[in-house]
This record gives sequence, structure tokens and C-alpha cells, in this order.
Amino acid sequence: MAQKFTVKSFQEAKDNNRKISMLTAYDYSMAKMVDTAGTDAILIGDSLGMVFQGHESTLPVTIDEMIYHTKAVVRGVKRALIITDMPFLSYHVSKEEAIRNAGRLVKEGGAEAVKIEGGTNFAETIKAIVDAQIPVMGHIGLTPQSVNAFGGFKVQGKDEESAKRILEDAKALEKAGVFAITLECVPDKLAKLITESVNIPTIGIGAGNSCDGQVLVINDMLGMFSDFVPKFVKQYAKLNIEITTAIQNYISEVKESKFPSTEHTFGMDSEILEKLY
Repeated sequence: MAQKFTVKSFQEAKDNNRKISMLTAYDYSMAKMVDTAGTDAILIGDSLGMVFQGHESTLPVTIDEMIYHTKAVVRGVKRALIITDMPFLSYHVSKEEAIRNAGRLVKEGGAEAVKIEGGTNFAETIKAIVDAQIPVMGHIGLTPQSVNAFGGFKVQGKDEESAKRILEDAKALEKAGVFAITLECVPDKLAKLITESVNIPTIGIGAGNSCDGQVLVINDMLGMFSDFVPKFVKQYAKLNIEITTAIQNYISEVKESKFPSTEHTFGMDSEILEKLY
């Protein structure tokens, strides 16, 4: 087995100009495949609220649900760093509650790090969690938990004022002690500037190729979630088509009595069967 990927591995990768791969997972089976394939980090994202639970946003997801899914993922992972999103309102009320919830994700869920959306406005909270010996990944740009404030899922940092704010957020997060920063839906040139302006790794999602690594939602990348496909997603497979076809074939064979066939059926000694009549 390859060497365990840790928060220190993130920094070593940036220092040695090695790109970091990251994907989401929400259950044991998928996590095991993602880990076996060699992905560096697995994010149990609150994106599960949309691709797993069917909500229109990530806002309904609870801390207990994040713990549940983290537990499942942990059982399937040996190498990748396991990072769990802190969901909406799990770190907004107070530093004490934020530390407690982050601690639950580690203690009960088995996460090795947590991810928090927000920049300068949450820097003090993030520092408090880091001081509690819990590694934190930052997340700026388009922060899905702020979808109502943004007025939808829109690219951030396209004008001078917002670009400066995102750059300031990145520097504030680095000062607060995060080990890496996710940059979501920001112009590629801004992402490049941020990546060059901080000493910690940046992980892009819709932020161009200059980041130190990339992350995608596994359901998007595999073509399993077809409600909508963001511009930044490359579908490496069309599993929604393959899975639907497989299910249709199963239904057809059941109705035509083709399944189960002899190879999928258990036999019985004929002499024993005769005694039952």
C-alpha cells in the first residue's frame, strides 16, 4: 500500500510541485474505489445534500448526517486523507460550538480534517479550531452555504472589489492556520494569483489549472448526477446511462423469466426432494 496521505503531504506536494487529487465520497463502497484508485484526499462533502439526499442546496444537511457518512467512508479508506465538511450552522453560532462540532466529526466520525466555508469573517473561528489540534481546510470563492446571499450558484471574483476580497480571504485563512484552501468558481487568473500569493496549497473546483490540486464531486465526475452539470465538471464516464440500462435489462429478464438462470440458482439432492412430497 502507498504511504498514507496526510495534511503534511499536502504541503510537501505544493513544495515539490506535485498536483493533489481529491474527490468526494459518501459511502463505504465508493470510498473504497476512490481510495484504491490512488486519490490523495477524500472529501465527505455537504454536497451529499444535493447528490445523495436530493435537496436543492447543501443547507439542510446536519452535523449528525455528516458524522454518519464520515463513518461509512472511513471504513473503506486506507491511504487517502479524510476531510469532512462542516455543514451550515455547525460553526456559525460560537467558537465553542464550532470546536465541539469539529471535534465530533473527528472523534465520532473519524475525520482527519474538516473543511469550513468562509474567509476573513470566520478566520478567528478557524484559528480556534486549529488551536484545538483539528486540521482545517478553508473554502472561499463560491461558498455553497451562502447560496441565498449570492443569489444563486454564480462565479465569484470577476470584478476588482470581489477579487480583492477573495485574495484577502485567502491570506486571512493562511494566517488562521488552515493547511489548504479550496477555491470554487473563481476566474483562473485570480486562482493563479492566490496560489502564488499563499504558501499553503490551493485546491480548485472551477478555478482553472494553476491550483495545486483539483477536487470534483464524484457523482458529477462519473456522470451519475444528471439534474445539472456545472461548466467546470468533466464527466469521465456516463454511469447514469450505463446504470439505467443495466436496471432495464434486469427488469426485462425478470419479466421474461430469464433471471435467475441455473448458474445463479442453488441445487438440491433429488432424493431429499422426493421425500418432501
